[in-house]
Amino acid sequence: MNNVNGPTQQQTWTQVDDYLNALLIPSDSLLEQALRTNVEAGLPAHDVTPNQGKLLQLLLQIQGATRVLEIGTLGGYSTIWMARALPEHGRIVTLEADPRHAEMAQANLTRAGLMHKVDLRVGPALTTLPDVQEEYREPFDFIFIDADKPSNPDYLRWALRLARPGSLIIGDNIVRDGEVIHADSTDNRVKGVQSFLKLIADNPRLEATALQTVGSKGYDGFVIARVLESPTAK
Repeated sequence: MNNVNGPTQQQTWTQVDDYLNALLIPSDSLLEQALRTNVEAGLPAHDVTPNQGKLLQLLLQIQGATRVLEIGTLGGYSTIWMARALPEHGRIVTLEADPRHAEMAQANLTRAGLMHKVDLRVGPALTTLPDVQEEYREPFDFIFIDADKPSNPDYLRWALRLARPGSLIIGDNIVRDGEVIHADSTDNRVKGVQSFLKLIADNPRLEATALQTVGSKGYDGFVIARVLESPTAK
């Protein structure tokens, strides 16, 4: 039980995030401006946190990735983190359904001097993904899925078509404040995540784990899957 005179659980999570970010992630005016721009434009508060953005960046650097696919751009905050991890010849294809969100993303990425690394596609991802497959013949090293959750199973199927052995597939917001464990949920977002995770678990081409997270954005989590060289029995 929380002490009525002390911080709430959420306040503690936020304070710890603030402490860790201040210690480990230097202040960055361009990233901070991107967040302010998104808030002022009334975009949903769905951006990754700074420590989550840094995690994506580190994973790309560890992977040595040069080709990234992001499904769900929003205002481009996570795109900035990932684009910065790429070499000059690297490329991130990012898909955004909402034209207004894409406009904000382009402004943020242009201000950050990163548009030369970014291919921003506007329209529902399930409509633009066939074009991506046609135009990008080399597989992607890293795929970040952070869009509408009911479509997550379809996004995973596309990710597998566009990946190679060794590619990483990250899915965000999979815990849904713990609702993911409720098999009788009628929330289409929860049901989409449940189907997504089941497809990952059942696919012999993937090995995966998932982590619960707490922080300034509350209680959630992410799944990380690696595409295998050849199917293995589970």
